[in-house]
Amino acid sequence: MTVQGSENSSRRGRRSSTMGGMPLNDMPWWRWRSNVRSALHMLSDPVFQRDVWLAGVDGYGDVTDAVYRLVEDTWLDNWSAEKYVGTIFRDSQEAALVDTAVLRVLRIMHQVGPDAPVSAYVDHEGWPDAVRAARDAHVRLAVADGEEPDTPPRTLEVLRIMTRTA
Repeated sequence: MTVQGSENSSRRGRRSSTMGGMPLNDMPWWRWRSNVRSALHMLSDPVFQRDVWLAGVDGYGDVTDAVYRLVEDTWLDNWSAEKYVGTIFRDSQEAALVDTAVLRVLRIMHQVGPDAPVSAYVDHEGWPDAVRAARDAHVRLAVADGEEPDTPPRTLEVLRIMTRTA
């Protein structure tokens, strides 16, 4: 799939080197983008949540781990993703979608607690809205990076390998 970029695109009309299809060097803070994308991917996929998180499958962490990846380096729990347009996010639309997802997920985390079981999140009345917001952001970022958004999320080990190598 070819993604058309704007004049201000960080892609400058060419694909950077990839690992697993994901551009590695076309955003200045691509490692942070990778972590945000991984978190949004897991938070946006109810089948993954049921088959992996609720089933207790090793290698993917849990909801708290995903939220941590979403906000750990970026501080998106303290300020807008707009601050990172041009470094982590390609444009204001990506940033706005990420902000919406972060706010919805964090609202639930504050209500159920960071150490709550996965079921407390997925059974929360606001969870479907959080999943939809994460899905909107995930799809936008995945497509912009030339990836198919409906592939299953990668394990945390694969993410570590991807972000360790450039």
